[in-house]
Amino acid sequence: MYSLNLVLVEPEIPQNTGNIARTCAATGASLHLVEPMGFKVDDKKLKRAGLDYWYLLDIHYHASLEDFLKSIEGKPFFCYSTKAAYNYTEVKYPDEVYLLFGKETAGLPEELLYANRERTVRIPMIDEARSLNLSNAVAIGAYEVLRQWGFPALLQSGKLANV
Repeated sequence: MYSLNLVLVEPEIPQNTGNIARTCAATGASLHLVEPMGFKVDDKKLKRAGLDYWYLLDIHYHASLEDFLKSIEGKPFFCYSTKAAYNYTEVKYPDEVYLLFGKETAGLPEELLYANRERTVRIPMIDEARSLNLSNAVAIGAYEVLRQWGFPALLQSGKLANV
């Protein structure tokens, strides 16, 4: 049984979180929101970005990063950061995994990254670029995991309408 968990640590921008919620809904991934957040979960911008997919979401709230880490003790996780030495595609993701992403303005706490250097990965980009948009980075990470797993339970072909 596969279990993909996308974790936003202290997200600040409701539209990003809404886009990520839509990615979770479309892929069957669980969404974990770690407080404090820069918005309320009933924010109109958050709901608008997630469109009408909210009923498909498996969403979990955590009071702090410490609480979240206690809740997954012993389970595999990877931190996504521009400060990582390893490429996100160099990892073989296990059947149950948590991908952690930090807030838009600061990323994940350096203490967490330092303590988990072997589990911290980056998405390659040019040197002059500070970072990718959070929702784009989450989608890239999520789809790499799903690709490695063979896109389980996802519709993999479409059909053109008769024109």
